[in-house]
Amino acid sequence: MLDRLKAARVGVLAHPASVDRRLIHIAEVLAAHGVRPRIFFGPEHGYGGEAQDMDVVSGGVDPRTGARVVSLYGDRFEDLTPRQADLAEIDVLLVDLADVGCRHYTFVWTALLAVRAAQRAGVAVILLDRPNPIGGTVDTVEGAIQEKGFLSFVGLEPVPIRHALTVGEIVALFGRREGVSVAHINADDALVGPTDAALTVVPSLGWKRGALADAWDRPFVMTSPNMPSAETALVYPGGCLIEGTNLSEGRGTTRPFELVGAPWVDGRALSADLLATGLPGFVARPLTFCPTTRKHAGQICGGVQIHVTDPGAFRPVATYVALIALARRQNPERFQFRTERYEYVDDIPALDLLMGSARARQGMEAGEDPGGLAREISRVDPAWTEIMHEAQAALGSATT
Repeated sequence: MLDRLKAARVGVLAHPASVDRRLIHIAEVLAAHGVRPRIFFGPEHGYGGEAQDMDVVSGGVDPRTGARVVSLYGDRFEDLTPRQADLAEIDVLLVDLADVGCRHYTFVWTALLAVRAAQRAGVAVILLDRPNPIGGTVDTVEGAIQEKGFLSFVGLEPVPIRHALTVGEIVALFGRREGVSVAHINADDALVGPTDAALTVVPSLGWKRGALADAWDRPFVMTSPNMPSAETALVYPGGCLIEGTNLSEGRGTTRPFELVGAPWVDGRALSADLLATGLPGFVARPLTFCPTTRKHAGQICGGVQIHVTDPGAFRPVATYVALIALARRQNPERFQFRTERYEYVDDIPALDLLMGSARARQGMEAGEDPGGLAREISRVDPAWTEIMHEAQAALGSATT
């Protein structure tokens, strides 16, 4: 594989968490092995990881190599795909994007769009896969796949909210369905599949699918400005749903997505109401906080911090659906669902895009029981187990 890269014109799709076990960035790792990429591509938040959510990112220069950096996150949906003119400069695209195991996190969709564009351009893709930091077993899956009409950049293909797959597995799954030839490297460092495959996945060897990031033999590296820790990743499949409301999801604090509230929220009442739902694996501690950016910046907010006490039992989607419903019930006059443009979509409320249907929002508006609604919404399509097996089989992945 290394000899192939040395002989090719190489492009790299990466971000700040594209590091090895010594925390050395892929640009430096490649340079140490005599590979100097001609072009770098950066996903949402940028190649350098400085940009906030949904901020348009410009290109630049990689400070380590002097190579050109091209942004794959602009103000149009078309900007998410590598341009054919840029792909014409390379023979191989190396993809290394650490993910957090949630449909809403856009890096996996950037990778899939890049594979599609590369195939059209005749550029081979080598994807360096990474473990799912919030678990890869079927019992961790949560949330239904999207209904027809609800696909978007926070869910480009139909998958559950918490899907238990890796970037490589998802890209290989949908790539193969579209006719992309796929190969992978096995535990013996041998190529399995066609030698001229359009997509070759280098898997994460030694990963036990039930192991969360805190069990890995290395630190968790923040993948974006508001994903600072493994604890953040664990709550994120539910915490991101707060973006579909006028509640603060704690941006501009040191515990984004764990802190949720607004100036009109009674944190003590919200904590007690969440406890009464009987949902497991967490404590909702009442508190006040002051976001320094985004919603309610500079204002004191009442709310809760979600402390995960049992990661195996905790269900982030159910927990945060109940939280939103209970916060809305406190003050329906001041609570609002987000209706402005969200991830390139103008005509569907953000919560509906994130949930993959209008069911949760409509249930809240109808005054349904928050706990019952949360449990219904978090149920998984039984077919997903077979789809997981299909995805893992494509790469010879373990199913335990």
